[in-house]
Amino acid sequence: MNAPPPAACHSKVELRISCTGLLDKDLLSKSDPMCAVFELQHGRYVEIGRTERILNNLNPHFSKTICINYAFEEVQKLKFSVFDIDSEGQKLTEHDFLGEVEVTLGQIVSNKVYVAPLKIKTVQAGRGKITIAADELGNGPKESVILDFSAANLDKKDWFGKSDPYLELFRDNGVGGKVLIHKTEVIKNTLNPNWRKFKLSMHALSGGNPDSELLIKCWDWDSDGSSDYIGEMRATVRSLLEAAASRMQWDCMNHDKRKKKGSKYKNSGVIYLNSAKVEREYSFLEFIMGGCQINFTVAIDFTGSNGDPRTPSSLHHIDPNCPNQYVTALRSVGTVCQDYDSDKMFPALGFGARIPPNWQVSHEFPLNFNMNNPFCSGIAGIEHAYFESIYKVQLYGPTNFSPVIRHVARFAADEAQKNQASNYFVLLILTDGEITDFEDTKEAIVEASHLPMSIIIIGVGQAEFGQMEALDGDAVRLVDRRGRPCARDIVQFVPFRDFRNSPQHVLAQHVLAELPDQLVKYYGNRKLSPKKKSHAPPPPPPEQSATNPTQHNHTTAPSAPPAYYG
Repeated sequence: MNAPPPAACHSKVELRISCTGLLDKDLLSKSDPMCAVFELQHGRYVEIGRTERILNNLNPHFSKTICINYAFEEVQKLKFSVFDIDSEGQKLTEHDFLGEVEVTLGQIVSNKVYVAPLKIKTVQAGRGKITIAADELGNGPKESVILDFSAANLDKKDWFGKSDPYLELFRDNGVGGKVLIHKTEVIKNTLNPNWRKFKLSMHALSGGNPDSELLIKCWDWDSDGSSDYIGEMRATVRSLLEAAASRMQWDCMNHDKRKKKGSKYKNSGVIYLNSAKVEREYSFLEFIMGGCQINFTVAIDFTGSNGDPRTPSSLHHIDPNCPNQYVTALRSVGTVCQDYDSDKMFPALGFGARIPPNWQVSHEFPLNFNMNNPFCSGIAGIEHAYFESIYKVQLYGPTNFSPVIRHVARFAADEAQKNQASNYFVLLILTDGEITDFEDTKEAIVEASHLPMSIIIIGVGQAEFGQMEALDGDAVRLVDRRGRPCARDIVQFVPFRDFRNSPQHVLAQHVLAELPDQLVKYYGNRKLSPKKKSHAPPPPPPEQSATNPTQHNHTTAPSAPPAYYG
């Protein structure tokens, strides 16, 4: 797609740091610790802040916080280095080193409180540990308002019909003017319209001042693009919110008409606010910090159009010195997502190949060929399973997406029944060509749009990807053959060739930038709030292995392989 990348999920995060059991480097007293924080930028660590120095303390709790911009779509590598400060010198090399830890910001926010041993090189620095707590910064709780407007007895503006009314809402812009904040849909040929409910953020509605005045204008739409003025009303945001308790009404006034008719003029209709419901809006980080896991599944295209893997021209050719496009795309997206899944066990599927032992075509087979447990340990585990499987199957076809989409949707549907913000599912599809089961895929996506699930499609190679772009609902809302629209946009597609010469993180930024809003919108539509998460450090996770799927946090494998695995 040629459109610019969507707005990213950027928040400010405040990090609070403490340590325990630090090494004692002073002979006559204890160490005087200070923590310096670094961020990896363009291949090197750059200092972004320091705590204060605390005198004579091996278990310091630093009061000075470190603020950092958080971006979900990036792997933000941080280093926390602790020093014993014995002089006023600013160079860290002048002071005794007490240990450090390297961690991603994603790991910190997904744990809420992150605890790790301090190390000097690869050796643990005595009993030293560091604890890092994260809080999202904001201007207080975010709220939105759902407004339900209707009108009655509006003026008739059309010669051969009634009116085609719609509303426009304006608020003060702070410098004496008005700014449009919402426009309703047009309702054809009626003088008594009932507009759809709509949601506005409290900030958009009030500009931070609940006593600010709103101007609501009512218009009659005309097909030539012009609109006839019906009338208007004014009210403060505070008075609108009173509709939470009872229905409100205002005269719709046309002041020019009133001047002409004088005392004979009453109004040009009545505008009703049937309800105004205030809702708390939660951020992506609030869901993550509440313990919501991002459950990552990858599905790889094994159709014949990829070419014989034994030849260098194949998209599946394995060169240990030069990763192919499938591997590069997997690393780019998977490296970000893995920080938000506590056990790092990921289902990995293939589709479009003939598989042993019967050599039937499968559109959904585990890369590790364990029909009961398709999980791989980390992104490296997925790569290993991919390398092993590429020579065990016969590339074939066709290119069907719907089976792998429905595979993940089945687990997402189970999760949706729990009515809590615990697990959100992301399916990454890596493919080289056009979809064969396009209509079935659209149906699967429409059904998945009601579930805690998003789909990322990366097209590798030089094929045309027109159908893929149709699945990405940025421009036109996706509708299936039964006329059902997507409940929300859950698909993001990009062709890999657009990023082939870019750093790995640029692809991840582009394809993952919509994911935070998709997650927030799903839980918002379901009226689900973040879970309450303890501020105490979590216990260490149990040992995991690909042969013990029952410990996996989201898609525990069924006791018997599904029918579509064979």
